Amino acid sequence: MKIAVTGATGFIGGAIAAAAQAQGWDVVRFARRHGPGLTYWDLMGLPPGQMPAVDAVIHAAAHVADWGAARMFYRTNVLGTRAVAEAYPTTRLVHISSSSVYPWWEPCTNRGEEDVAVRHLNAYASSKALADVEARRHRNAVVLRPHGVYGPGDRTLLPRLISNVRHGRLLTVGHAGIRHQLTNVENLTEAALAACQSDARGAINVADAEPVELGTVLRQALAVTGHEGVGISYIPEPAAMALAGISEAVALASGRAPRLTRYAVSQLGKDRTYRLDRLREELGIEPISTTLSDAGKWLEHGA
Repeated sequence: MKIAVTGATGFIGGAIAAAAQAQGWDVVRFARRHGPGLTYWDLMGLPPGQMPAVDAVIHAAAHVADWGAARMFYRTNVLGTRAVAEAYPTTRLVHISSSSVYPWWEPCTNRGEEDVAVRHLNAYASSKALADVEARRHRNAVVLRPHGVYGPGDRTLLPRLISNVRHGRLLTVGHAGIRHQLTNVENLTEAALAACQSDARGAINVADAEPVELGTVLRQALAVTGHEGVGISYIPEPAAMALAGISEAVALASGRAPRLTRYAVSQLGKDRTYRLDRLREELGIEPISTTLSDAGKWLEHGA
């Protein structure tokens, strides 16, 4: 099988491309830079003169951040998705979306694949929701919605967690019993490759086999990264949301990114668990459970 992967030098795109190659698939790696084995394509510009013929295209490229100019998110995530869909109008399209498309103002408890919310807390979530809709307009598309992707190559989730340790203490949001259903990048790569060969349409949630409590996963992450003695303090979600609002106001005035955003509070401070029926039944994926046993190695090697 021959596939194309956008964002092939990124965390998710790179993992998907490597997994496909390991299965013996022929992989076209689209990237926004030149290099051996890469096909240059800046999704905000024109596509390559002649698009390689493939059996499926996995669209993993995205601008991911809590804060930034709305124009950049829209051009990269929404118009970029449109460009991929137009470049491959009939080819199987597997779009990597996000659980952030769901309503931020309420807990997700075993949430099914509902339609995207119409209001969002930041430009990233808004652009991912619009891109999700854009992708589903394609005649042969499936959209995967993971939550909290982690694993080798993670440059956001665990690195941000560890960077928040100050003076022997980790300050976080919510409470220890909040339940999250994170997504091991291995589960997402398997789902993406299965989707290339599936007839499934619409949106499919992707996550680990079962939820984990926030306190448990934080304690595990600290332990495997050499921070066993670090204490954990929780800011109640309403208070954290108020602090984030102040932080964002200061950021707008100063031009510096805020240390805490309302988006981050909304994603961390409420239950986020998801139904995986479609993942299991239509893509044939039995996801592995959440594991951080090798997290120290990921961070040490910057993998």
